[in-house]
Amino acid sequence: MIESLLAYGIWVAIVFIIVGFIALVKGADCLVDGASSIAKRFGISDLVIGLTVVAFGTSMPEFVVNMVSVAEGSTELAITNILGSNIINTLVILGLTALVYPIASQKRSRDFDIPMSIIAGVLVFAAVAIHSPFGEEGRGIGRMGGIILLVLFCYFLYNTFRHAKDHPEDADEVTKDGVKELTMGKAILFILLGFIGLVVGGELIVKSAVDIATRCGVSEAIIGLTVVALGTSLPELATSVIAATKHNSDIALGNVIGSNIFNVFFVLGTSATIRPLPAYDGIELDAWIAAAGSIVVWLAVKTNKERKIQRWAGALLLLIYIGYLTYRLMKV
Repeated sequence: MIESLLAYGIWVAIVFIIVGFIALVKGADCLVDGASSIAKRFGISDLVIGLTVVAFGTSMPEFVVNMVSVAEGSTELAITNILGSNIINTLVILGLTALVYPIASQKRSRDFDIPMSIIAGVLVFAAVAIHSPFGEEGRGIGRMGGIILLVLFCYFLYNTFRHAKDHPEDADEVTKDGVKELTMGKAILFILLGFIGLVVGGELIVKSAVDIATRCGVSEAIIGLTVVALGTSLPELATSVIAATKHNSDIALGNVIGSNIFNVFFVLGTSATIRPLPAYDGIELDAWIAAAGSIVVWLAVKTNKERKIQRWAGALLLLIYIGYLTYRLMKV
């Protein structure tokens, strides 16, 4: 059905990809609201809901796009969706947010979350830059690499829960909005609508992205790094910039770094465990930029007494992205 409609031209593919992003974002919101409400009814605390249902829900757009990409055999799209999202999260979202208003950082972010984000980026770079030591052929992220990423994700979750229990004051940001309470019937309906939106949106995005790449004569990697990655990062971008205009930009750092960690350890780990993700031309640069972005953020908050990402650092992050994207597109 989708393939036959895509035959009408590139403008149909563009419309489909926009509709897909809308369905994906709204689907994730409905799923989170419905699942959170049911969890609340079973006596689960707002903190646990925030650290699980809500956190997983914000990574659902990337997760669903990757699952569809893996199922369709579009492994380039699966990797670049994650690398591109992390690059945009760090360089563009934090860069723009810091330009609007300097971003404060919590000690937890400086000492654990940002270093974990750096480790995630370095591991991806190492996986694609060297041959696997586990007997898997070629470069890329094999099943064993995916399992290692998932193990590290479990460690991250364990550490996060332990910290939230020991330092409840740091968890206020997770739970300050509370959980939207719905009737059981409405909550189940929200979950069903959420799943439908996610599946339909993911199908539209992946098939349309592949069609656009084919028609324009560019690789799926370029479409994944730009169009798909930007689309799946739009919720974080809107939330962070709006918060900055209200001088509440400190939530941006936790959202972005948390999203980056989920993307690599959980989404990419799951994807590679299901189907090995081979390297593509230019992947070393993409992986290095994803890791370097987190390194720059860590240095930015460590090199001033206020422990903030100042406006100059925001401008630097944006300049790095512009330089990277220009170079990447010139190599097409």
